[in-house]
Order: sequence, then structure tokens, then C-alpha cells
Amino acid sequence: MRAYLLVMLIAAAVTYLATPGARWVARRTNAISAVRARDVHLMPTPRLGGLAMLLGIVVAVVLASQMPFLEPVFATPQVLGIVGGAAIVCLLGWADDVWDLDWMTKLAGQILAAGFMALNQVQLTTLPTPGGLTIPSARLSLFVTILVVVVAMNAVNFVDGLDGLAAGIVAIGGTAFFLYTYSLTQQASPTDFASIATMVTAVLVGVCLGFLPHNFYPSHIFMGDSGSMVLGLVFAGAVISVTGQIDATVTDAVSGAQRAPLFIPLLLPLAVVLLPLLDMTLAVVRRLAAGKSPMAPDRMHLHHRMLALGHSHRRAVLILYVWTAVFAFGTVAFVEWRWQIVVSWLGVAIVVALVLTLGPLRTRGRFLDDDVASGTIPVAATVGASYPSSPTPDPKEQDVVRPDA
Repeated sequence: MRAYLLVMLIAAAVTYLATPGARWVARRTNAISAVRARDVHLMPTPRLGGLAMLLGIVVAVVLASQMPFLEPVFATPQVLGIVGGAAIVCLLGWADDVWDLDWMTKLAGQILAAGFMALNQVQLTTLPTPGGLTIPSARLSLFVTILVVVVAMNAVNFVDGLDGLAAGIVAIGGTAFFLYTYSLTQQASPTDFASIATMVTAVLVGVCLGFLPHNFYPSHIFMGDSGSMVLGLVFAGAVISVTGQIDATVTDAVSGAQRAPLFIPLLLPLAVVLLPLLDMTLAVVRRLAAGKSPMAPDRMHLHHRMLALGHSHRRAVLILYVWTAVFAFGTVAFVEWRWQIVVSWLGVAIVVALVLTLGPLRTRGRFLDDDVASGTIPVAATVGASYPSSPTPDPKEQDVVRPDA
């Protein structure tokens, strides 16, 4: 555990120290989020935080490769596949932030990055279900892998709409996934706790924690496409790499309620990215129903709805953190405790989250009001409201693939 925590700390420190440099590069290359009529933020803000995240990932992985404890992790090219894929989408996001690429070019770049991971053995060959569902052909395996990675990248990008939202959600969900993969490694290899998924998730959580001080409201820099796509790809890589640790040959001997934990490898990744996936799904359905392109930007994302309920910028972000923690840690709890106990406490947690979301915090008191942080007088929160000095990522960062960017 100490080695993983050290890797996490290195990733956080490098990302935190490199972020001012990423702001400088963003200004020099004109990678700035301009203010448009449909935006929430009112001040142009640099958006190349992904460069600092990538540097944090690379440095942490290089130093981890020198640790004897983690040496078995680098016996296969999987780590290279994940880091290389992250570098591809980071450069792709940088190019889009500077030159405003069309949606086909961006989708092609995402497929290229996912394909690079698959060529380096980061590929789904089985689905982690009780009984182990094997993907029948190499071509279908490649297709499913690319689909999972591309969906993960775009899901994180869709939810990146308020200061600190995407980084915080990935950090919280990644922590839950880290605890699960570490526990799984302990059970699978009692004498060797080295795990690709655990190390990669530790790095992922570290870069998010290192970036958050710069990105939480009021933000000084956005992660941009270069950051959101990196987070989605790295998390997908960790999820795919852990499926190889599931021994499907022992699942047939388990029956009844004991089979519930066997679904965790499939359910936990979904729980971690539940909010991004829900936001992306609702956006696509909403736009298609309105006769628009599924990638056309709008102001009806989950975070916009939180503002419309009356929450401040910071309060909306923290409540969405709570929802992420409820589902991610609630799913992990099924591994350690009986399902009856977990369901009971999960019900209580959901009620608390609902009270925070729909309760008196929306309209009463000044708890976590934005003017406390920014020194400004907040404007009433509506779907079309703007907060003074509130640098919120523009819809371009939320919708990776769109025709009218």
C-alpha cells in the first residue's frame, strides 16, 4: 500500500507544480476559453490543464518503474499502452483547444488512442461477470475495447462543466476503484500485491488531487479536452486491465447471495462514471428528441440543472461529489459486508444526498455561497445565470464530438 500511496503523492505533486506552466503554455498558444453568449463563465480562462496531468502521469509511472515492489507491473506493455494512449489524446485535446478541430478528426484521434492501447494488450477479452463471458473473436474484442474507451473519454468530457467537477468526480470514484483493485490483488496474490490496475488508478487519483487546487472554484485554469479525455482513457485502461485478474473458473461453485460480489467488476466502473454516463445519455436523448445533433452544445447538463435549482457553483459541485461517493463506495461495500447491510446504509445515504440536493440549502443560508470564495456578489442561479468571476468550462469542453464547435 505504501508504494501505491507514494506513486499517488508523486503524481499529485508533479501535477500541482506543473499546472502554472500549463497556464503559461495555454496563453502562449492561445488555448483560452473565450466567453460566449451560452457560457456560464465571464472571464477568458486558460484550458490546458491536461498537459500538467499528462506530465504527472509520466513522471509517476517512470518512478514507479524503478520500485522493486512494482517491477512485475512493467513485465507487459500494458502500462506503455495506457500512457501512450493518454499522450495521444492529450495532444489531440491540445490541438482542438488551439485550432478547433472538426468532430470527425477528434473521433478518429480517440479511436487511434484506444487502438494503441488495444495493440499493447489493454484489451477486453472477457466480460467480468459470474461465469466469465468470453468475447468470441479478436475483431469483436477490439471493437468492444475501442467503444468502452471512447465512451469513457466522452462521458468525462460531458460532465466537465463546473470548476473542479470532473477532477473531483474522477478522484472520488477512482479512490473507490483503487480500494477495490487493491483488495482484489490481496485475494488473488497473497504474496505479491503488484497490480497494473491499482498502480494506474493511484496515478489517476493523484493527478486529479494535484490539479484540483488550481481548478476548484474560482478556477485559474480548466483541464480542457486535453485533460478530460486523458482522465477518461486512463480510467478505462485501469478497468480493462483489472478484468484479467478475475478467475472465472471458480465462479460456478458460488451460488445464491454469494454471487453478488462477482458482479462488482462490472458494476463498479459503471458506478464510478454513473453521473457522467447519465449526463451524456440524457444529453443525447434530449437533443435527438429536439431534432438536433446529439453533440450540439446546450445548457441543460446536470450541473446546469443544479444551478437552476438555486445552488451556488461550489455547492453544486460538492453535492455532485456526494452522489458520486454514494454510488462508488456503496458498490465497493458489497465486497466487504452483507448485501442487506449495504442496501440499508445505501438507502440512508441516498436520502441524505436527496435532502442536500432538493432541501433548504438551495434557498436558505449562505453555506458555500460563491461570493465567500470569490469576493463577488452572486447572481441568482438559473439555467441562464452567470456568476461574476466564475470561470466555468465552456460547452466545447463538455461535448468532445460536435459538428458546430
